[in-house]
Amino acid sequence: MAFKTLLTIVNNPDLQKSALEQAIAMAIREDAHLDILCLGLDRTQTGYYYAGVNATVMQETLKRAQEDAEAAEAAVKARMAPETVRWSSEACMAQVAGLSQVVARRAMFSDMVILPKPYGDNRGIEDEAAIEAALFNGKTPVLVMPEKAKIEGIGKRIVIGWNQSAEALAALRAALPLLQQAEMVNIAVVDPPQHGPDRSDPGGLVSQWLGRHGVRTEISVLAKTMPRISDVLARHVNDMAADSLIMGAYGHSRLREAILGGATRNMMENCPVPVLMAH
Repeated sequence: MAFKTLLTIVNNPDLQKSALEQAIAMAIREDAHLDILCLGLDRTQTGYYYAGVNATVMQETLKRAQEDAEAAEAAVKARMAPETVRWSSEACMAQVAGLSQVVARRAMFSDMVILPKPYGDNRGIEDEAAIEAALFNGKTPVLVMPEKAKIEGIGKRIVIGWNQSAEALAALRAALPLLQQAEMVNIAVVDPPQHGPDRSDPGGLVSQWLGRHGVRTEISVLAKTMPRISDVLARHVNDMAADSLIMGAYGHSRLREAILGGATRNMMENCPVPVLMAH
């Protein structure tokens, strides 16, 4: 198993706002093909216009979205011209309501999607929507990259956020190619249940499973000494000098995380290292 088809999304001619450089580096590292979706987004809500104006407004906004997509693709082609990595690009426009379908259709035929952190300056609703579309609709793992993170520096020291969930297991299955090459893999179990089936050996079964795939692991059982599990994980990542984190995404509903917060949202926003997520 290996990463042979990668996908990234560019929605602005300013390529520094995307994860294109990290995606190129990963494609070179994994000898993979890189698909680049150049996306123009129509952010209007046509239902709020007066009757009779909708068609005119829609035509203009869709035209602008198409121009944005073509401008992004032109910038991508100029950047990729000197590269020897295998790649392809596609210009595509979408309305906000149809973004998930557009992204998912490309993501489902990829081994991994590489995207920037969805929160912060110069980020819009499309950034988070693209990640969620790949995870939920495309059923594809997503590598969320902090702005200045380098692909060359990840995958040697990995922390796994393990909570016995189906989402965490999906992330591990997706990350096996990285885990098998790592020098250190630490399984972090935060506040394990006292009456669960693994209470006497938290993380033992997953460590055994990974060991049969040639992954040498160590287990850290962490007390919840901070209000949020994401804070405990982030501190542990720092303590272990880890270069990446693997975890399940959205164990709770997206609505609950949007309103109350959650480990997925908090880690995408605050984790200082790349996070590989799956659902």
